[in-house]
Amino acid sequence: MNNGAHLEKLRSLLTESRYKHTLGVADTAKRMAEKYAFPAEKAYTAGLLHDCAKCISIEQMLQLCSQAQIETDDDEKTSVQLMHAPAGAAMAMLEFGITDTEIINAIRYHTISRKGMTLIDKIIYISDCIEPNRQIDGVDKLRQIAQEDIDEAMLACLDTNITYVLTKKKILHPNSIYARNEIIRVLRQKKEC
Repeated sequence: MNNGAHLEKLRSLLTESRYKHTLGVADTAKRMAEKYAFPAEKAYTAGLLHDCAKCISIEQMLQLCSQAQIETDDDEKTSVQLMHAPAGAAMAMLEFGITDTEIINAIRYHTISRKGMTLIDKIIYISDCIEPNRQIDGVDKLRQIAQEDIDEAMLACLDTNITYVLTKKKILHPNSIYARNEIIRVLRQKKEC
C-alpha cells in the first residue's frame, strides 16, 4: 500500500481541517492495531482513507457507489453524513486501488457501524471518535476506555454517536442500533465467563 501517494492525493481532496482529522484517525488506528494485535499498516491505510469522499457532492458520492457496485439504502442516500462512508469505500477501490475487503468494509461502516463488526471495523470506528483532534464531551474517557477494552470502547463510542445524532435530530441508521445491541450481548458474555 502506497500511503505516501495516498497522502498527496488526500491533501488535494480534503479541506485542511479534514486532512488533519484524517491523519489523526490514521495514527490512532495504527496505535490501536498494535495494541489489539492487528496489522498496523492495514489499519493505518483504512484510517487514512476513511473520509476520502467527505468533501465531494452527494451526486458524486452516489455515482462512485454505483460504479463500484456498493449498495446504499434510502437513509444513506438522504444524508451526506451517512453517504460519505460508502462513497469513501467506493473511492478507495476506484481511485486509490484498494482491493483488501477488510479495509473497504472498515471505511464503509466507519459512520453507521453494523452487526458483526470485525476488529478493523471497530478500530476505525473508535479511532474516528477519539483521534487527538476530536474535541467532544467525554472524549478523554473514551480514549481511556479504548486502551482497556475494545468492546467497551465500541459501546461507549456508539452511545456517544447515537446521542449526538438524536440530539441533532438527524437520521439514525438502524445498523447503529443493531451494532449496539450486538456489542451489549458480547459484553454480557464476557462478564459471564
